[in-house]
Amino acid sequence: MAGAAHCSLQAKRLLLDPKFEGYKLSLEPLACYQLGLDAAVAEVQLRDDQYTLDHMRAFGMYNYLHLDSWYPDNVYYVDQFGRVMNLSVTLDTALQKPREVFRLPTDLTACDNRLCASMHFSCSTWVTLSDGTGRLYLIKSGKRGSSASEKWEIVFNEELGSPFIIAHSVSFVKSDAHSLAVLLLRVEKDELDTKGSGFHVTLEWVTIAERKEGDLRYEIIKRRILRGKSVPHYAAIEPSGDGLMIVSHKPFTFTQNESDKLEDNDDAKVSNEKKDPLYHWQQTEDDVTITVHLPQDITKDDVKIRFSPDSICVTLKDQPPLMEGKLYSSVDHESCTWIIREDKSLEISLIKKNEESRWPELIVGDTRGEFIMDSSQCSEIAESLMHLTSEVMNPNPEKENPPCNAQELEECDAFLEDGASLCRFDGDTLKVTHIINLGSNQYLFSVVVNPREMPCFCLRHDVDALLWQPHSDQPENMWEHIATFNALGYVQASKQDKKFMACAPDYSYAALCECLRRVFIYRQPTPLATVLYNRKEGRQVGQVAKQLVATLEANDPILGFQATSERLFVLTTKTLFLIKVNSGN
Repeated sequence: MAGAAHCSLQAKRLLLDPKFEGYKLSLEPLACYQLGLDAAVAEVQLRDDQYTLDHMRAFGMYNYLHLDSWYPDNVYYVDQFGRVMNLSVTLDTALQKPREVFRLPTDLTACDNRLCASMHFSCSTWVTLSDGTGRLYLIKSGKRGSSASEKWEIVFNEELGSPFIIAHSVSFVKSDAHSLAVLLLRVEKDELDTKGSGFHVTLEWVTIAERKEGDLRYEIIKRRILRGKSVPHYAAIEPSGDGLMIVSHKPFTFTQNESDKLEDNDDAKVSNEKKDPLYHWQQTEDDVTITVHLPQDITKDDVKIRFSPDSICVTLKDQPPLMEGKLYSSVDHESCTWIIREDKSLEISLIKKNEESRWPELIVGDTRGEFIMDSSQCSEIAESLMHLTSEVMNPNPEKENPPCNAQELEECDAFLEDGASLCRFDGDTLKVTHIINLGSNQYLFSVVVNPREMPCFCLRHDVDALLWQPHSDQPENMWEHIATFNALGYVQASKQDKKFMACAPDYSYAALCECLRRVFIYRQPTPLATVLYNRKEGRQVGQVAKQLVATLEANDPILGFQATSERLFVLTTKTLFLIKVNSGN
């Protein structure tokens, strides 16, 4: 990651509301419809050997309900018979039973170590599907959501090793050939990891392209594997298939073949050789001393040094200058001297013009030298920093501004994953091109606002939740702040039993559900029809943000959760619930 550009996320001030007063609990009824399922959802319980937090995040908290963002209010799930079931909603009061659109060819119950079946809608007519046993299906679906035009046809299927789930996929055209890129997620045993969990996470980036010749219409043309030590919060391929973005607590790197390793080892040797300092320098309040080790064949006559008030140039024989450039500060060039000592080292003395000024560097922009600090200077710096440290929590309680007391923080202010980062990988070089240290900006959820763009991700910023849209084709504005959910970052932290979070593609509301029954909905502030005053400040309140709570009539755990601009879809083991949040107009 040495060559990566370190970036930052720039929030739009116009989308922030510093005067937000909180959510008001609304008792208005929400229309809730439920559909009984013909067969239970194909839930896969974690096995005894899947005991780590990564297994729970990747497979135990898997969202079994899939929203087709290309068509409004269109959801899919896989039942225990391997059938891909679809519900397309046009009118809430005239709901029909979910219909079968595809049946997996394999018997799901025959594989002992299978994972949950997964799918992703690559474009308006293509679907990638996994049965959880390690086989990938590429399906041409036609126009989905309509029984007349939707017909799922397998055009490619291949066994790709150990079981996986599909994290993301895109469809694109490159070199006049249709291609699909798929991201596969695995949690695998790591025999070399003796101190950690004993597992590592892999993301396999598979590219499948159309063949011009032969019987097979599509074939795998590229397979690349990234490895990390934590399940990514967010992983998505760019629409062009040229790059990849990952939000994770621990970094991911591409695994290398032997030729790449040899090349990197050579680069490492070169860089290690360059790390040896060309010169050493020391300073006092009055002068600067530079020491350079000379080759054995260099004599006094071979050394040429030119002093000037603001620069220095050191040359050996007829070679290019050994040291040359502008000094950090002015010197008395007529008083500067140099000498060759018995140990074959060149010692140069510079007399400072501005006494008592400390130089942070010798030659501006030259990093080839090493500054050596004596013991007295170390003691002086340590003493100057002594007031910032203490062995007790609050050494001076009478002080006007006492230090921060961590005991005053609430539980919801604690971030468990301070080291999360957002990385952008280039598909050709397989190197990180951009990196953002997210710090305490906790990852909350992802949502597809525009299916032709990458999925958006939502991060906590202070108490708010900010929605970010990646733009892979806009290097100057690669991550755009597009919406804010006021105080949602603080609110969600207090929900200890939350399982899924989502928001409407039009940003009109955000929602979260617990493991059982309860769903919380947080609407954006809307204008009031009546006059309302703030009693404390005596001012009129123009708009209010409402919180709504829906309780589902089911005792089964919630397995899936998706939001559209009008509805919330909630999937349990045997029931699919629809909650009408917004009217269609």
